[in-house]
Amino acid sequence: MSKIILTGDRPTGRLHVGHYVGSLAERVRLQNSGLYDEIYIMIADAQALTDNADNPEKVRQNIIEVALDYLACGLDPAKSTLFIQSQVPELCEMTFYYMDLVTVSRLQRNPTVKSEIQMRNFETSIPVGFFTYPISQAADITAFKATTVPVGEDQAPMIEQTREIVHKFNTVYGGNLVEPEILLPDNKACLRLPGIDGKAKMSKSLGNCIYLSDSEEEIKKKIMSMFTDPNHLRVQDPGQVEGNPVFIYLDAFCRDEHFEKYLPDYKNLDELKAHYMRGGLGDVKVKKFLNNVIQDELRPIRERRKEIAKDIPAVYKILEEGSIKAEKKAAQTLAEMKRAMKINYFEDKELIAEQAARFSSEADA
Repeated sequence: MSKIILTGDRPTGRLHVGHYVGSLAERVRLQNSGLYDEIYIMIADAQALTDNADNPEKVRQNIIEVALDYLACGLDPAKSTLFIQSQVPELCEMTFYYMDLVTVSRLQRNPTVKSEIQMRNFETSIPVGFFTYPISQAADITAFKATTVPVGEDQAPMIEQTREIVHKFNTVYGGNLVEPEILLPDNKACLRLPGIDGKAKMSKSLGNCIYLSDSEEEIKKKIMSMFTDPNHLRVQDPGQVEGNPVFIYLDAFCRDEHFEKYLPDYKNLDELKAHYMRGGLGDVKVKKFLNNVIQDELRPIRERRKEIAKDIPAVYKILEEGSIKAEKKAAQTLAEMKRAMKINYFEDKELIAEQAARFSSEADA
């Protein structure tokens, strides 16, 4: 069986460091590993419209922002197929068939859907498209016969729901849809990066993100304003590392060589943490170190992004060619599904011949 990756992002804004450590950096690594036969990276505009239906311009404008972030981070259209979800109409038809295999109560139990509904204050005014987006996501994954889905920890319930749908379809129709496996980041700090304000989720609406395209000055300003241990009031006070956003970011980004370059008094992060916990290390010093680490990581991405943005038509051409390729693959999967469901009426010569013979014999009787 071919090893195939499918993953993507909603185009509701520029991508931030949470996206980067949670999935994007891993996608680039997997792309360059040579271990996968096909890689599909989707800009999920149709999914973004499920809670932005009254503001389609927001989605429309942000497609290019996400594409620029993808290319700047190192996703290569020669190795990965970058495409736009709405340009693959087969995904809608697959979603329609999958809806018959999922109950309302099962969707209501999905913890990701529940938390997203709460975060958006939908309460009982939930758009149907948003409520059913785990089903749409199953179509996205199975259309490309993805074996591996690299995502953040919060998406695990979605992958589980996809596996249930695949199992039900294959059981009912005798199909051969592929059950995907989730691929989480190895570094636990990368599973879900908190916002700079200490909130559990980094969110554009909360304004607590560091964007991949932020300027050097913007990054520094955000890092120096980061939430830390509220009880660490004086330098000499012992500080808490657990749950401290500054140290969570260091866990995600810093390497031993950063200490040699920017903080030679320490060999590694463990030594820095030990000093902070026993007291005598101020938050400002730690934040300045984190700023240097983040700047090192994001500077080349920002510079590549500026270069790529000089030729926007070329970026759209990449997305157009990728969408054509993705549509071809999805059409093949949909045709196989319809054969399994026996709704491929016009190509089912056996059905036509059998019915022709039956009606002919009835007419002769």
